Amino acid sequence: MDQLRPYRSFVSYIDRSREYYAAQGYDKPYTWPHYDHVPFTPLRKPLSECRVGLVTTAGKPKPVDPMEAIMYRREMYAQPAIPPPASLYTDDLFWDKKATHTKDVDSFLPLNRVAEYAQKGYIGSASPRFYGVPTDYSQPRTIERYGPQILKWCREDGLDAVILVAL
Repeated sequence: MDQLRPYRSFVSYIDRSREYYAAQGYDKPYTWPHYDHVPFTPLRKPLSECRVGLVTTAGKPKPVDPMEAIMYRREMYAQPAIPPPASLYTDDLFWDKKATHTKDVDSFLPLNRVAEYAQKGYIGSASPRFYGVPTDYSQPRTIERYGPQILKWCREDGLDAVILVAL
């Protein structure tokens, strides 16, 4: 898998994750969710007529007060897209922090780009809110709590399409 090739190749998240957890001493490999019936559907109208929203795994900013910050718990949220947030909490998430940062919210939550696409007519309109969901390895919580709540908010806002911009 790690051979040099003259073209791009995929990185197998599943294999790498299994190798990582096995090296940490876990004897049972992580069970990746899979669905025989994928819960996604094709768009029913052209993208230029669709209302589009964003879902992020970044959290709301931690409170400045140290005592409140200690009690901070990442929860689901829906927040107005305008104005876009100046910052979101990402310190507890994992990505290549040597190669990039999350100080520029627009680099990982493109609310401004979605609004521009709506103005240019590439999409019908932008959602009035964006949605945050914690990074969680619990399949039951994702299926029974997070997914249904995101769907509820998307329906409230009349969305036709959603983009998950996970860190």
